[in-house]
Amino acid sequence: MEKRWNILSSNAAATETLRQSLNIHPAICNILAQRGIGNYDEAKEFFRPQLDQLYDPWLMKDMDKAVTRILQATGRKEKILVFGDYDVDGTTAVACMYQFLKKFHTLLDFYIPHRYREGYGISKAGIDFAKENGFTLIISLDCGIKAVALISYAKELGIDFIVCDHHLPDEALPSAIAILNPKQKDCRYPFKELCGCGVGFKLITAIAEKLKLSKEEPYQYLDLVATAIAADIIPMNGENRILAFHGLQKANSNPNFGIKALSHLSGLRTALHINNLVFIIAPRVNAAGRMDDARKAVQMFIADNYEEALKYAEMLHSDNTDRKEADSSITEEALALIENREEWKQRKTTVVFQPHWHKGVVGIVASRLIEHYYRPTVVLTQSGNYAAGSARSVPGYNLYEAIHSCKDYLLGYGGHFAAAGMTLEIEKIESFREKFEEVVSSTINADLLIPEIDIDAEIFFADIKWPFYNIILQMEPFGPENLRPVFITKKVMNTGYSKIVKEEHIKFSLRQGHTTFTGIGFGLAGKFNLLLQKKPLDLVFKIDENEWNGEKTLQLRVLDLRISEP
Repeated sequence: MEKRWNILSSNAAATETLRQSLNIHPAICNILAQRGIGNYDEAKEFFRPQLDQLYDPWLMKDMDKAVTRILQATGRKEKILVFGDYDVDGTTAVACMYQFLKKFHTLLDFYIPHRYREGYGISKAGIDFAKENGFTLIISLDCGIKAVALISYAKELGIDFIVCDHHLPDEALPSAIAILNPKQKDCRYPFKELCGCGVGFKLITAIAEKLKLSKEEPYQYLDLVATAIAADIIPMNGENRILAFHGLQKANSNPNFGIKALSHLSGLRTALHINNLVFIIAPRVNAAGRMDDARKAVQMFIADNYEEALKYAEMLHSDNTDRKEADSSITEEALALIENREEWKQRKTTVVFQPHWHKGVVGIVASRLIEHYYRPTVVLTQSGNYAAGSARSVPGYNLYEAIHSCKDYLLGYGGHFAAAGMTLEIEKIESFREKFEEVVSSTINADLLIPEIDIDAEIFFADIKWPFYNIILQMEPFGPENLRPVFITKKVMNTGYSKIVKEEHIKFSLRQGHTTFTGIGFGLAGKFNLLLQKKPLDLVFKIDENEWNGEKTLQLRVLDLRISEP
């Protein structure tokens, strides 16, 4: 698949200021400047984030009300229910809050809604459970900001709500005792991009302060907060960077038993990095809700010992194996459907349906299909008497607006810019497919149907040395707004030793001047012919560390290549 290369522009003045004050390679100064770092002090905060830089939790609107009501409940010996969503953000948030409150309040339980029986967020079944079991206060985490009717229903039953959420509020807010959400219009909390677990962490911090507990008390949950930040793909700057940075240190020095057990089962024997949380820990936690019941994810995180955590981790690990099998087989079936319909291959959208596909993985499959056919994609399966599914977009295209334009064919839908879910009658799938194609075709910019690679800086092979790489490592944790740097090197030559491996990938051996590097290009076998032309090449890549027989070397992870311009 051809890609667009976008070399990011630089702030020359800021780059030069940083070069003079930091005395590091200009390319890294250039990247720092692109990311809003303009002087020595800002660079110091970036490279050495400190927990005392976190904002005062009392700046958050309603924090005083939330803390007062919780301490009132503990003083009166009320039953408190900690309620959270079934994904990583929700389950980690519940685990943090439950463990913290359990230290001084025993009349406590937690509730995770079942993905298929109850759906996302606050559920009537959850409120009824609270009523039947005598709970008078519910603390919701990573959900609740849109549950206006259900929280009113709880109020009628004599149950108070404290909502901790990070999703964008509607005009109408629920009638909760307190709403903690930095995205509220009148909330003066400076950092708006906390995840649900992050908002819960701020509440824990405020309660701990009110109870005059040690300042370090909330820090024992930082590895779970870092896991939520990584999994929720939120900006890795501001407070999120501080929390993730120190959360990773906690995960490597004294991890939560659940993180330790999942790391062991996945075969990870090296230090945890943010990408391990994203690709190893998070999928196993999410698999519990996708394939079965996410309650066991919380049980794993709150386990009192490693052996108990391992028992639940093995269940999650098994769920993830099932998830991968379902994901792989459904993706193969979906690709075959498209390949067998020539007219579908020419479209600007993909809509596929099979009644037997597992509902828990259709969103993942939609993302997989975009890797093959780069266009807005909907994957549907049968749910009861209806079709239900998930949609995913390509970067830059507002998928929710497109789905909204097709509302006449839908029974229900919801989502945001990049992803959405929907329900419709099975007999209307074909009509929806045509309408979705019509809407997207008329509104999408043609460039958005070609993948884009953002390139941070141009360097030479001779620049790629251990000191250079070690500074890049200090830019971790990586994530949105602070992605791992992507470089371009121009006019490199194939040494003649590059080869195709496993039919899909290229093992590179490339030379520029007197410097030679090896590298791997996953899925690039189709471009091997460019290497055979014996012409200079431009190369886009990330720098990786490779270890073989105890020896570490630097290698290139090649993202794309093309023949150099004369």
